[in-house]
Amino acid sequence: MTHTSDRPTLEAFAAVLFDMDGTLVDSDAAVERSWRAWAREYGVDEEQVLAVMPGHPAADTVARMRPDLDPADVAAAAAAQLEREYHDLDGVAATPGALDLVAALGRSGRPWAVVTSADARLAGIRLRAAGINAPVVVDRDAVTRGKPDPEGYRLAAARLGVAPRDCLVVEDTATGAAAGRAAGATVAGLKGIDADLSLTDLSDLVPHSSARRTPE
Repeated sequence: MTHTSDRPTLEAFAAVLFDMDGTLVDSDAAVERSWRAWAREYGVDEEQVLAVMPGHPAADTVARMRPDLDPADVAAAAAAQLEREYHDLDGVAATPGALDLVAALGRSGRPWAVVTSADARLAGIRLRAAGINAPVVVDRDAVTRGKPDPEGYRLAAARLGVAPRDCLVVEDTATGAAAGRAAGATVAGLKGIDADLSLTDLSDLVPHSSARRTPE
C-alpha cells in the first residue's frame, strides 16, 4: 500500500539512493524517441516497448521484445539502441526539485548515490546534461543483475558505508521500487507508483530551510 506524507523528511535515513532517468533526470522524451525508433526498426509494437522498458537495461528489453534473437544479436541491438540515446539530449534536464535536493544533501553531509539501469557512458552524459555531479554512481556495468534485482541498491549502500535498511530509495517505476524494497530500503515513489512514501516531485524532500520552488 502506498503511504502518503505531507512532507517526508530525510532525518530518519543514513543515505539517499536515487534512480536516474525520470527521478533525478528528466529524460522521458529522449528515452521515448529512441525506443520508438528502435521498435520501428525491429518491427515490434511501439506502445508495448514503452510499457516494458521502464527501469530495465536495454538488453533486457530487446530480449523480451524480440525473443527470436540470439544473444549476439540482442547485444548488437542493445548497443545500437544505446548509441541513439548517447546522442539524443534534446530536453534532458534535472527534474523539478532535483538540484535543490542534491545541494541540500551536500550541505548537510548526508551521503547519496545514483543507481541506474543505464550504462556508465549514458549515465555520465545524462547527469552532466542535467547539471548533477553524483558522488557515487552504480550503473548497469557495475552489477550482474539489473533491476528489479536489489544488487544495485545493495552495492550503492555498501559504497556509502551504510546498511540498505537505513537508506531511502527514490524511484519512479514499479521495477525500481521493487529493487529498493528487495534491498530492504524504504522507497519513496514519484509518478504515483506504489511506495512507502508518495512524492509529488523531489521538492517534497528538500528541507524547509532549503526549499525553493520555481514560481508557476
